[in-house]
Amino acid sequence: MEPLHPWCLYIMILILVLLALVLLDLHCLRTPPCAPGTRLPPGPWRLPVIGTLHHLMTVKNPRLVHRALAVLARRWDAPVMYVRLGELHAVVVSSADAAREVIRENDTNFATRTMTATVRATIGDKVGLVLSPHGAMWRRLRRICTTELLSARRVRSFRSIREDEAAHLARAIAMDARSAIAPGERERQLINVSELVSRLVSDTVLRAIMGERFRWRDEFMATLAKAMTRGAEFSAGDLFPSSKLLRAINGTVSESKALNAKLFELVDRAIDQRRGRKAGAAAEDGANDALLDVLLRLQEHDDDLDCPLTMATIKAVILDMFGTGTSTTSTTIQWAMLELMKNPKLMRKVQQEIRHVLGCKSRVTEDDLTNLKCLKLVIKETLRLHPGTCVLFPKASQECCKILGYDVPKGMLMVMNVWAINRDPKYWDDAEVFKPERFEGTTVDFRGTDFQFLPFSGGRRMCPGIMLAHANIELALATLLYHFDWQLPPGVTPDEVDMAEKFGVDVRPKRDVYLCPVLVSSATENWVVMS
Repeated sequence: MEPLHPWCLYIMILILVLLALVLLDLHCLRTPPCAPGTRLPPGPWRLPVIGTLHHLMTVKNPRLVHRALAVLARRWDAPVMYVRLGELHAVVVSSADAAREVIRENDTNFATRTMTATVRATIGDKVGLVLSPHGAMWRRLRRICTTELLSARRVRSFRSIREDEAAHLARAIAMDARSAIAPGERERQLINVSELVSRLVSDTVLRAIMGERFRWRDEFMATLAKAMTRGAEFSAGDLFPSSKLLRAINGTVSESKALNAKLFELVDRAIDQRRGRKAGAAAEDGANDALLDVLLRLQEHDDDLDCPLTMATIKAVILDMFGTGTSTTSTTIQWAMLELMKNPKLMRKVQQEIRHVLGCKSRVTEDDLTNLKCLKLVIKETLRLHPGTCVLFPKASQECCKILGYDVPKGMLMVMNVWAINRDPKYWDDAEVFKPERFEGTTVDFRGTDFQFLPFSGGRRMCPGIMLAHANIELALATLLYHFDWQLPPGVTPDEVDMAEKFGVDVRPKRDVYLCPVLVSSATENWVVMS
């Protein structure tokens, strides 16, 4: 007897789940209560129990949620689209005009993020800045993180850390490039650019957060990556949160809890490492304390009874700052390198600009970045086509409101598809094409006020780490492009560069980026030898 085809198995499982849900008589599957005359946004037609879930299976790569939702929005001509995913009722915002109304007219109404049933069961009261409800505690945490890590003054103060880590990256690649080829060999050694860039960004951010490199960095990064992947997934229990049966058989919660416990254990190690270093150091005035030092000091002398700063909150904030500060930044650098490898002429143009500005310097400093106009355009276009977070965390409508004339009832989720907004053909010519020159002579920027370009979102809940992220991206790219020429793996042409995506909290390249570095700067080579 031949085994069942995987699709037959999936269909059988779906039928069993639907049967179980019907027998449970779920009462939450009706359209949310609406006043007479309510005009909901258009959207795909719905089936009992599953709502519009089946439409996602009709698009190519349904696991790439940002693309699937964009296809459905175009199919139903719905820049604001109503969908029902099991028990979850949501509006999906996919155009710049709709985003403008959400951010400019209804910012307060959509200032509270929601959590899936799995995330809620996983983290309990261990809520940091990212998922904290809009209110006094959120304002306190945001003020602390902005002042001590993300303000312009603090970002400038971390300059030496960024330059040191960028130089460390260049030396490591240069040593590989010099030793990769034995005399007479023609093949060059491939290096894992994704891995090297992730280490660069994680070391830079960790040193800013805790004042030093973290001894268990690799274990921390691997565990966080798994946790973020799980956090971006929707299980059946998330789509049908009132089903006791699905909650009982949902194995995602136990796995997520284990990952979360491991992360908190690693943060405990970071706190112990930092306290041990501080105890052994001479007394300091606190002027150069890292974010972790500030949080621990505030917690020790906390007199805010309304918004107490608990150790659980401190650990959650550390995880938030590291997670949001590393993953999306390293992903942007990888996409920029891939886009340049697909466009060799543009790559040469950017490198010529950088090498002309730097001359024969042995290393890139942030003073050199001011006049790198072409590089800045490349970064903007990369953020447009590959925003760090393509689909923002859902937010719940606190009151009934209107978007583009359609009614959004109280309690309905709002999902903003930044990936689709950044490619809105109403505002972008050749919206799917990588053209950095489109930003020449324009004032369009990613600060959240140009609603056709929202890589960091906008409004109250926009990413507060724009300056830190941009500083890390710019210096890392300038370093990679100044010191080295880059070759594709043997047999791969620019047209064949792998641009496949992997969906998660960030949308990263599906496979690690492997390239061949060629050392081109004699100044760099002498610097490497002396080092």
